[in-house]
Amino acid sequence: MTITTIRRAALATATALAIGTAGALSQAAAATTWDLPLAWPDGNFHVANAKTFAEEVNKATGGEITINIHSGGSLGFKGPEMLKSLRDGLVPIGDYFLSQQVGEEPFFGLESMPFLATGYEDLQTLNKHWRPEIEKIAAEKWNQKILYMVPWPRQYVYTKVPAKTVDDLKGIKIRTYNRSTTDLFNGVGMTSVLLPWGEVVPALAAGTIDAVTTSASSGVDGKFWEFLKYMYPTSHVWGSNVVAVNLDAWNGLSDEQRAAIEEVARRLEPDFWQVSQQEDEAKAKILTDNGVTMGEVTPAMLTEMQGRTAGMVDVFIKEVGGKSADVIGAYRKAIGQ
Repeated sequence: MTITTIRRAALATATALAIGTAGALSQAAAATTWDLPLAWPDGNFHVANAKTFAEEVNKATGGEITINIHSGGSLGFKGPEMLKSLRDGLVPIGDYFLSQQVGEEPFFGLESMPFLATGYEDLQTLNKHWRPEIEKIAAEKWNQKILYMVPWPRQYVYTKVPAKTVDDLKGIKIRTYNRSTTDLFNGVGMTSVLLPWGEVVPALAAGTIDAVTTSASSGVDGKFWEFLKYMYPTSHVWGSNVVAVNLDAWNGLSDEQRAAIEEVARRLEPDFWQVSQQEDEAKAKILTDNGVTMGEVTPAMLTEMQGRTAGMVDVFIKEVGGKSADVIGAYRKAIGQ
């Protein structure tokens, strides 16, 4: 073998090693791991949805994107903090309850206006007008992209005592979770106590509160049968969770990775809504099986609650401004109100 041949062989070997090393480095650089914190306990349907989403994203990206789910506030992030935490990049991706962010972004509380939407069909119609504005605000003001959005099941009022009229609720201390529910129940005549989810069960155990407004899902999460005796399906407001990603983290992905994640989110969101719808019936049964009585919301009681809170939508439009009047007006026209 000539010196020239030896040199060529050595060069070919070095080139092959360099290409292999570069390929390995490129593959390593493409692999991304994100931690996704949720305030909800591990058995909650939002956590189950997030796990499904993470699995499908991993598949769709060929293992390049791994999303680790951290339920029950295990990373130390409280729900009301998540909007800012995502903006500042403290976590790359997270779940938060939209109406719990109204202190920072009042427009996010629109769906929680009393008796605005009567069910999932109305809520879907509302979202056609509301969601594009939410997504714009999230991107322009909060440095994040909303990937998917899922409503909680209908809302209940849980109490220790029976209530046949609105006046039976007068003065009872009820846990609320945002300004809308706080104003609503103060207007009804109850005494609102604003608490994040993590403080609800301790407050019930300590006697700080005697009633709670939340879904059947959270009622099971909190084992309300240990503290409360009645549940009333008032469906007074709606609330949705979003899973959003920090835009710096998002823009650090390749075009192909972003497209794959968006496709997964679009495909799964309708399924996640179905999970929400099925959740109410299943969790309400668990509650009643454990001794919580399903109370009746009489037409007179519902009408009284609606009457006492009717002005809240107008106040919301006046205070929030922006696109709120346009969104609510377009929605009401679409449902024939």
